[in-house]
Amino acid sequence: MKKVLFLFTFIVLVVASSSHAQDGNAVKFSGFIDTYYAYDFNKPANHERPLFLYNYTRHNEINLNLGLLKASYEAEDVRANLGLMVGTYGQYNLSAEQGLTQNIYEANVGVKLSEKTWLDAGIMSSHIGWESAISKDNPTLTRSLAAENSPYYLGAVKLSFAVNAQWNAAVLVMNGWQRVKRIDGNSSPALGLQTIYKPSEKLTFNYSNFYGNDRPDSAKAWRFFNDLYAIYQLSEKLNLIAGFDYGIEQKAKGSSSYNNWYTWAFIGQYRLSDKLALAARVEQYIDKKEVIIATGTQHGFQTTGLSLNGDYRINDRTLFRTEIRRLNSHDKIFAKGNTSKKINLAWTNSLSVAF
Repeated sequence: MKKVLFLFTFIVLVVASSSHAQDGNAVKFSGFIDTYYAYDFNKPANHERPLFLYNYTRHNEINLNLGLLKASYEAEDVRANLGLMVGTYGQYNLSAEQGLTQNIYEANVGVKLSEKTWLDAGIMSSHIGWESAISKDNPTLTRSLAAENSPYYLGAVKLSFAVNAQWNAAVLVMNGWQRVKRIDGNSSPALGLQTIYKPSEKLTFNYSNFYGNDRPDSAKAWRFFNDLYAIYQLSEKLNLIAGFDYGIEQKAKGSSSYNNWYTWAFIGQYRLSDKLALAARVEQYIDKKEVIIATGTQHGFQTTGLSLNGDYRINDRTLFRTEIRRLNSHDKIFAKGNTSKKINLAWTNSLSVAF
């Protein structure tokens, strides 16, 4: 923690002093603190929520999901972002990364190639999905099963195009499936594509994909993943989201047979007033061959979920959120004492501030 704070302070001071001399107010600073209390009614003795969840992962503890400090620099032809974080989100979701990399939310630099084209490189948010690790930007407190089990971040180079007022596109070269540190023995970069279509201010369509191998070359298995979602702002009060993901992966190196998995989610958020909002989510994740989520059970991971969410905006910067979430599995995958259950029920609360 001390190393993270020292590193952030040092970089901020250097960047701020340099940019002040050159570009005035080109550097902006921001932060986000997301504290939480989650209660899992299966009462896990080790206080661990199910292992396929990476946010609000600790049971019956007052804890920090994400503490983020961010510096952003933007000029006419160059931009950069540095975000350092602490909390259980980074602890669990970046456990495969090295050392201080586990505390990096983002660290990237971009150069403007033309009026409508940018080239960005470094650690950046994923191009996949409609949710992020910053809870205040999501319609529900907890993340969908789709978001939790697809990339949140990437080590990548991204070439993005603003085609016109309605279309945007990006092409990416990545280290792998949510990886900064490449897997030992893996020499093949992954590729990605994103297209965004906004026919109006109220409606957004997104298609993103991933193509690559996330294993050592000796056990290479090509993966092709597709993410499609739509966001519809039906009115000032009602927002709807529908998403569907489908992926395939080779069963073995050189095989012509593939395992597949898919997931879908529907989310609705209704604002009762400037301070109050309600949301509901129904979702399903089917991974019978355990490509993404391992259970060790006969039928693999087959789970449906229902969530009910309430928000209270204390002021412009502070938000309280509470959510009840029920997950139902085909097999008994949820630990409860010395047994396993098909049902997991959890109550999650968050108090966050953005500055």
